[in-house]
Amino acid sequence: MVQSGLHINRQRLRDLLRGMIDIYSPSGKEGELVSFLEDRMGQAGMGVERLPVEEDRDNVLLRPKGLEPELVFLGHVDTVAAFDYDQYKCEESGDEMAGLGAADMKGGCAAMVEAFTAFVELTDREVPAALALVVGEEESGDGTSALLEDHRFSWAVVAEPTNLLPCLSHYGYIEMELRTTGRRVHASLANRGPNAVRSMLQVLMGLTSHLEASHRDVIYNIRDMNSSHAGFAVPDRCDVAIDLHLPPQSPVGEIAAELEDVVSRTLPRGLDLRDAFEFCTLQGGYALPDKGWLPDLLRATYGRHGLPWSPGAFPSHSDANLLWAEGIRPVMLGPGQLEKAHTQDESVSFSQVALAADLYLDLLHSLRG
Repeated sequence: MVQSGLHINRQRLRDLLRGMIDIYSPSGKEGELVSFLEDRMGQAGMGVERLPVEEDRDNVLLRPKGLEPELVFLGHVDTVAAFDYDQYKCEESGDEMAGLGAADMKGGCAAMVEAFTAFVELTDREVPAALALVVGEEESGDGTSALLEDHRFSWAVVAEPTNLLPCLSHYGYIEMELRTTGRRVHASLANRGPNAVRSMLQVLMGLTSHLEASHRDVIYNIRDMNSSHAGFAVPDRCDVAIDLHLPPQSPVGEIAAELEDVVSRTLPRGLDLRDAFEFCTLQGGYALPDKGWLPDLLRATYGRHGLPWSPGAFPSHSDANLLWAEGIRPVMLGPGQLEKAHTQDESVSFSQVALAADLYLDLLHSLRG
């Protein structure tokens, strides 16, 4: 319930979220879910646009006719790949709705769709904000990049799983790849020449030691470590990817330069830094002040619902980094817990999804003033 007297339809919201979770939509294969959402929103009388991203992949956009509003509600419809293709669908147990993407971020997308649906159904007004449901966030962010080629907004609400904590600040992100090479020889001769895996371990020890000594607030994740398939032999190549999440006001450029220097100093002789090291992503974080047009509206919305206003920082990478780089001020606010995202037992509280929809609907109503 909201102060305006507008109400969401909880059963419609539950059915929508269940249907969304039941559709497998990993990055690159979002088409069925996009069509499902386009159909649902069309049935509710909302004229949505499809915005092409690449062949057979589209964003869905709803906006006031002929206007570019100040605010966009943004959510991504793609998920990571299923851990078990036979077990990705929705399962319900009391208030919990479990399944791939439940928290990240089909719960948030469903809440936004229901808020806009209820607003259109219960008022005679044009929607006062845009709703963008984008593809590709879990990989390259190409959906949001395509959206920003033709549309500009001043503010955004991004429905990442924040447990309904309003996040006015956001971590920065560095993604880097390392490659080391050696000579393929019989396994019994492993200590007699260049060893790609041993070289990689040497570089990783140098990097992690530097981060733990100089940047203890940086969160790093070593992933996708692979060597060439060698059998009973020494691999001649080793590759690894590293994610680094940096507190909002960290100097991303300076830290990146430090990391490159560490790799240069720890890389075994004979390996070329240009071949061994690459930054795939460098994105700065941000910290918005606890005041301004959207924070003030959200603070009032929280007050009407009797919720404490205690802004935090979103500690992961998201499309908000891309929005910020384009001059848009994003506030992260969505149902679900980040620690449940990308896990085999991912779930979201339906009560929290419904509360998120109430908050979004209340915010939409306040935009009419």
